[in-house]
Amino acid sequence: MFNLLSLVIGGFALCGAILAFFPFLGWMNWAIVPLALMGAGFGIVSKADSGRRLNIFVLVVGIFRLIIGGGLF
Repeated sequence: MFNLLSLVIGGFALCGAILAFFPFLGWMNWAIVPLALMGAGFGIVSKADSGRRLNIFVLVVGIFRLIIGGGLF
């Protein structure tokens, strides 16, 4: 059950991360990174690892976009 919840959260976060790659929408990553972190937390609790992997991927993409956009560091 937690893996399904993690996948749903990861799907929403991934859609948001794709939108946040467009210029002037990089600020969305400030909401996407905590959402993906919450989804990864649910993925850690579950037995399957697909939800956790999806959310970790979204975390990496979101943090990378924040770094190249100058919003982090």
